[in-house]
Amino acid sequence: MSRRDGAAPRLPVDLSVRDLALRERMDDPDCDPRVLDRTFRRFAVVNALVSGWRTVWRTHVMPALPATGRGRVLDLGCGGGDLARALVRWAASDGFEVEVVGIDPDPRAIAAATRARAGGATFRERSSADLVAAGDEFDVVVSNHVLHHLAEDDRPGFLADSARLATSRVVHSDIRRSRGAYRSYALASPLVAAGTFVRVDGLRSIRRSYTVEELRRVLPAGWIAEAVAPHRVLAVRDA
Repeated sequence: MSRRDGAAPRLPVDLSVRDLALRERMDDPDCDPRVLDRTFRRFAVVNALVSGWRTVWRTHVMPALPATGRGRVLDLGCGGGDLARALVRWAASDGFEVEVVGIDPDPRAIAAATRARAGGATFRERSSADLVAAGDEFDVVVSNHVLHHLAEDDRPGFLADSARLATSRVVHSDIRRSRGAYRSYALASPLVAAGTFVRVDGLRSIRRSYTVEELRRVLPAGWIAEAVAPHRVLAVRDA
């Protein structure tokens, strides 16, 4: 039986394992560009409400920056650029002068990021491998909601690239899969999802995401997996 996207999900959904067969609508190169652009803008609102990055900035990113107060931060898979812009704001409010660069291999994401007011961040259509090849370095490398997108064969290279690019710390933040996360998002997302992929893609993201133990098992030596609230997991590596 088919179900219209955006309708209430049928529960129970099997959340015992990652559902790698699911593909998010915004990852489809042929998706409606107007809906995609609205989705990037609306996910900025969702991320501000649920991602917990303000706390992660203070607990994981800020302590890894140089004592001079000046530093460079790389946002891998920056999407619409909301995290990169937020990092610039938070750094300024805490007395830091931070250059934040957001990169994404998807030109549609970079177009969305550059349409908004940059707020001190710069955006480039690049991959992590491109920056490694160029010999670039940053004090801290971060990402938000990238890990669950990666195919199993792509994850090791992504982690290795981010480790090479960071001179101090890497912090990858993602959703922590659980029934509570899925149910909460299913109930709340209709408030902001109209005319976007926010609802269907958010629910698919949760089903593709890791538990702490799953992430711990796939991280290379030198990485740690941390649970943070609400419904978040971090992959962290110190240089």
